[in-house]
Amino acid sequence: MAWLKKLSGAVVALGAAGAVAGWFLSAPVRLDAATVAQLGPGDAARGKRIFYAGGCTSCHAKPGAKGEARLELTGGLELKTPFGTFVPPNISQDAKDGLGAWSEEDFANAMLKGVSPSGEHFYPAFPYASYARMKPSDVADLYAFMKTLPAVAGKAPDHKLGFPFNIRRGIGLWKLLYLSSAPVIALADGASDKVAAGRYLVEGPGHCGECHTPRDFAGGVKKAEWLAGAVAAEGKGIVPNITPGGSAIKDWSEADIANFLETGFTPDFDSVGGAMVDVQRNMAELTADDRAAIAAYLKAVPAHANGYPARKKPAT
Repeated sequence: MAWLKKLSGAVVALGAAGAVAGWFLSAPVRLDAATVAQLGPGDAARGKRIFYAGGCTSCHAKPGAKGEARLELTGGLELKTPFGTFVPPNISQDAKDGLGAWSEEDFANAMLKGVSPSGEHFYPAFPYASYARMKPSDVADLYAFMKTLPAVAGKAPDHKLGFPFNIRRGIGLWKLLYLSSAPVIALADGASDKVAAGRYLVEGPGHCGECHTPRDFAGGVKKAEWLAGAVAAEGKGIVPNITPGGSAIKDWSEADIANFLETGFTPDFDSVGGAMVDVQRNMAELTADDRAAIAAYLKAVPAHANGYPARKKPAT
């Protein structure tokens, strides 16, 4: 049975080689020197725009916070997903429990690479897969604005994840498949500057595709069905299809979309509801030009059929 021993030895050797390769391939990758050099000192006034485009308060404000309290970014919201429950952390300026001790480079590595100051992968419930498309200068501006926000003590609870999702190192392999700074949609020749600006806001800081695009078995967005709608991350209800092929905004004009983002009212005078309430509140803080750009992009993206199963009609 010498051949069996040799075969077993070969299998063990291949397994060991695969484990070593996986370990190296899954290593956290930080920003290169050229990208770090593009950060610059940052401007807080410009960073305020990026802060609201990114919807930071939606996940990191204390659940139920209103008014100025929404700028106390203590985290704590529970995001229940098929992979477990993720809890956004305290990102206030508290030096112990928040980001107060982070350098600008630390912050940029988190936003663009999903890597913590200690060199660990962040889970992609933090939408760095979208933020990776942001300009380094915008990340620097956001960092400058974050520095103006209050420091609030208090550590958010840990994530509640079972095996194997509690092994952060594996996220490195996920990043190899899904983390890219390239735009999702190739614009048509002659596309306007307004559409290009909308692409940047939607695909980058706005991270609209994180909710409005269906995901595959590993939790990566299906870019071939970009913005086609999806089952809600928490498994209750659906997030609508916002391409020209869906019914949600198919018949809306660019002006209708921009007005909805500003006021929360649809063309037929219905009002925004559900999780979109907080998103719309953030969009209302942007400029009219930003909202018009988002609207122009949404009218220009490829049309797709709904990316979620058809809802069953109630029995009669």
